[in-house]
Amino acid sequence: MSTAHHAVHHSVHRTTAPRPASTPPSWCADPYADALRAGRGPLFLRRADGWLLPLDVERWCARADETDLGVVEHCEGAVLDIGCGPGRLVAALGARGGRALGIDVSEAAVAHTVGLGGQALHRSVFEPLPGEGRWGTALLMDGNLGIGGDPHALLERVAQLLVPGGLLLAETAPLDIDERVHVHLVHATDDGLRADDGPFPWARLGTPALLRHAERAGWRAAGQWTAGGRSFVALRSRDQRRDHGRDRSTRSSAEPPNSTAVINSQRAANPSPESPVADA
Repeated sequence: MSTAHHAVHHSVHRTTAPRPASTPPSWCADPYADALRAGRGPLFLRRADGWLLPLDVERWCARADETDLGVVEHCEGAVLDIGCGPGRLVAALGARGGRALGIDVSEAAVAHTVGLGGQALHRSVFEPLPGEGRWGTALLMDGNLGIGGDPHALLERVAQLLVPGGLLLAETAPLDIDERVHVHLVHATDDGLRADDGPFPWARLGTPALLRHAERAGWRAAGQWTAGGRSFVALRSRDQRRDHGRDRSTRSSAEPPNSTAVINSQRAANPSPESPVADA
């Protein structure tokens, strides 16, 4: 990526979260589209204090790697990839015969996904979507827990999209962090780094923070693991039928943060006879 300095904070708790924006303008900016077309950065998210978060454009634009395919293996039923980017996971799911739809606020990302043979919509997760309440799995990979800058609102919205007891697979930051800030998308020019539009709200969550937010929002922890230097959490949305009479203490049986344990192996089929992907 770039040799630009970026600090690492091991425990940050910021609470200046605005209400989620439906379409952050910076993700529609030309530099982001240009980076996706070229398959490389450098691109960064920059906080007001100048801290830079490098965006892994090269990996996003490559084929799904072994770590990505491990995520794909856990998916159940029809899959909604929220913030699908250039579509490597949608393509990987399709190659394995899965039903998947990507959504992204970047037209370039949607076009790239479609070019790989996947299905994708130019849409925000906070806008009306096809198949609401009928998706078996939702994905929030590559930092997309940050969408909207309000983790609680995002988790509530994802729960509306899934079947009861549906699965959310989320990638978390590899730090104990709970950060909600405004950021700019910045890219390199001959004169240095330049910001485009913005700022827009963003969040970063480590695994402990996500589990705290998820419990408050009514999700059940289903597992966590690390692979390829990345961290992942599996959550189950509330299912009133299964939860009736169950002690709440049984809902957070995840392994320790550094465990390589995978999610519960009991796979529930999508109960709907119709695929929400067909509605797209």
